[in-house]
Amino acid sequence: MLQSFVFMNSIEATNRATNTKGELNSLRVNGNVPAIIYGGTEKNQKISLSKKIVKILIEKENFLSNIIELSIDGKSESVLPREITYHVVTDEPTHIDFLRIVKGAKVILEISVKFINHDKSPGLKRGGVLNIVRRRVELKCPTENIPNELIVDLENKDIGESFKISSIKLPEGVTPTIQGRDFVVATLAAPTIIKEPEKPAEETVEGEEGAEGEVKAAEGEGGEVKTAEGDKKEDDKKVGDKKVGDKKEDKKPPTEKK
Repeated sequence: MLQSFVFMNSIEATNRATNTKGELNSLRVNGNVPAIIYGGTEKNQKISLSKKIVKILIEKENFLSNIIELSIDGKSESVLPREITYHVVTDEPTHIDFLRIVKGAKVILEISVKFINHDKSPGLKRGGVLNIVRRRVELKCPTENIPNELIVDLENKDIGESFKISSIKLPEGVTPTIQGRDFVVATLAAPTIIKEPEKPAEETVEGEEGAEGEVKAAEGEGGEVKTAEGDKKEDDKKVGDKKVGDKKEDKKPPTEKK
């Protein structure tokens, strides 16, 4: 396991002497964000920064765990962002609190966990699933040795393996706030496949047979009808013959002349 250390950002800042709400609003209208630096033995320091630069920094991952180097009227100051206030409607940053970095002091931060080399994991290639238990881990860090992120390397990792906090090498002096147990950060589990039940083939066969039976029955009925019609024609012929015979029989014999 490897770890990546915090990178330094250097931005320009200006001392401010705002005391009223109107002065703060005027500062914001002019494209600046008021901020304050606190901590250590020095007094709190009021400053302002360009809103454009602040928004770029906020968009970076782990902004609240990155040390920033402020250049204030030619003097450098190392600070750590601790809290950002946003406008309730526009969602624009309206104020930032910075913690002054003092050598030897410690701070508690949530550091994100990053997983690398997914394509080199035989377990993932075989359909395994990476179950992430903790995407961020709370650590107690010296101000001069804050990690930017915790790296978990998945290379050569197979199904059934788990990644605990003890398997991640932490920077010197950095310790998890959870003590007394080796908690799990992620696991590489076997795939879960749910097989849908197949439809019974008998239903389809019976339906087809029933349809064929109906067709045959219809054909049979048609044949019977035709036969009946044939019988009817034959009966008509017989009846006709009978009528002719009856007419002949009904004729009276000629009377003899006296």
